[in-house]
Amino acid sequence: MTAGPGLDPDLLAILVCPVTRTPLRYDEAAGELVSEAAGLAFPIRDGVPVMLVEEARRLDI
Repeated sequence: MTAGPGLDPDLLAILVCPVTRTPLRYDEAAGELVSEAAGLAFPIRDGVPVMLVEEARRLDI
């Protein structure tokens, strides 16, 4: 897993989905942390992951 320029790789390594508690995938192009298990993408704003379900985007899977 690779962190983008605004994300600390150590932080990314410990973050998990708040719904499923599974690891997240970093989507650099979209600027999101993706939970495949929950079908949610959490935004990253100003280098800070927003891990609120209310702020997440539903994935079209």
